[in-house]
Amino acid sequence: MTTSRNGLFKNIDWALVLCYLVLIVIGWINIYASIHSSEPSSIFDPSGRSGKQFIWMGISIVAAVLIIFAFNPRIYESLSLAVYISVIILLIAVIFLGTEAKGSRSWFEFGQVRFQPAEISKISTSLMLATIMGQFGFKMSKTRNFLTVAGIILLPMLIIIAQNETGSALVYVGFAFVLYREGLSGWLLFIIGMAIVLFIMTLMVSPYAAIMFLAVVTSFCNAVCTGQMKDWWKKYFPTLLVLSFIPSALRKIISTTETPGTFLLNFNPLYLLLAVIGIAIPVVVYHAYRKRHIFTYLVVAALASGILLVYSADFLFNNVLQDHQRKRIEVLLGMKEDPSGVGYNVNQSMIAIGSGGLLGKGYLNGTQTTYGFVPEQSTDFIFCTIGEEWGFVGATTVILIYVFLIGRIIHNAERSKESFTRIYGYCVASCIFMHLFINIGMTIGLMPVIGIPLPFISYGGSSLLAFTVLLFIFIVLDSNEKRYFV
Repeated sequence: MTTSRNGLFKNIDWALVLCYLVLIVIGWINIYASIHSSEPSSIFDPSGRSGKQFIWMGISIVAAVLIIFAFNPRIYESLSLAVYISVIILLIAVIFLGTEAKGSRSWFEFGQVRFQPAEISKISTSLMLATIMGQFGFKMSKTRNFLTVAGIILLPMLIIIAQNETGSALVYVGFAFVLYREGLSGWLLFIIGMAIVLFIMTLMVSPYAAIMFLAVVTSFCNAVCTGQMKDWWKKYFPTLLVLSFIPSALRKIISTTETPGTFLLNFNPLYLLLAVIGIAIPVVVYHAYRKRHIFTYLVVAALASGILLVYSADFLFNNVLQDHQRKRIEVLLGMKEDPSGVGYNVNQSMIAIGSGGLLGKGYLNGTQTTYGFVPEQSTDFIFCTIGEEWGFVGATTVILIYVFLIGRIIHNAERSKESFTRIYGYCVASCIFMHLFINIGMTIGLMPVIGIPLPFISYGGSSLLAFTVLLFIFIVLDSNEKRYFV
């Protein structure tokens, strides 16, 4: 079956193309705004960042045109394995042959041109996932299938972590949304969320509070799923409520006792909590055996794993994370104040965004921007330039453009008749969403500073080109389908 290129061109979703063009132009003019006081006066000057970005915009648009007109849309599925393996080789090679920058060895440098394999790994992983998951008979519920897609995601993710590129690796978490759409149990996402909450509670509050929270959640889930809510309210909830007050009661007794005994001073309420849980588990398991509640066994396993995570949190935090990563997390969680050190970027970024007010200070009039108070303002912190000079209205408009872009991709993916196109579309939406969420989150102090670009807007040739290819492959796949199904 053959169809003219005109048919492909006719069915392109021009709303997506328009969003892309608007975002890259917004990025370009705000890159200039962030450096105009210290670099060449012309926005087109190729020796400055805005001029270089303009060149990369041209290269990216040419790449988009080639994707639409020069390549058969079917080629992406057939070459996905070769592309995936090639990118994995590049990710490994850059660790040994790449240039080190800011503690990360993740860049190849060729004269004035720098290239980061981690940027294109999102494309290769998305294509590979779409190929494997789009096969006839694929079911996420099959252990073999789940392990296969988990391996496809984890392999580049772990290599990127080895490069000390935590931010780029974190984007891969977004593929969990793709797996959920394709049949992954929502319980797995719930478990991942619980693990994050337990880790944070252990660091910020105490291991006792974390395990108490774990016990409440697991026992409640078990009661709901096995139809034992009445027993939970009568037996488990009162016991857990009493246990939750023991640490504060113990501290009060010690503070009001003139000479507290050695037992009170050395008593750790965590041991009592663990003892109660240790007694309860065999009783619960025996009851599940009699009632044939298989779900209870999974809950007990989750409880044991959660307790192990709580006891491992300090080790992971102090021995696995690097020093700069620990400091960023401590500042983010409020464990330490460091407005002139690790927290400087975020502090200055929030000042810049807050000072923009409703309508902003006007283009090229931002004081935080003009005088360079925010480091990396043309790359990782480009959003604070938008917030300061364009205000709440401008920042909200940019976010809404992203929301429309992501929503449109998902809408088109859902309408797709081919699994490959649908899954790839969800991968694209997930990658853009994760970058958007993390980047804006770190500029307003909700996420740690991990160095991740804002799609299509942040300065950087490899990032812009990679996101362009990622998006336009989906646009052409979607357009190709419409020729036959619309």
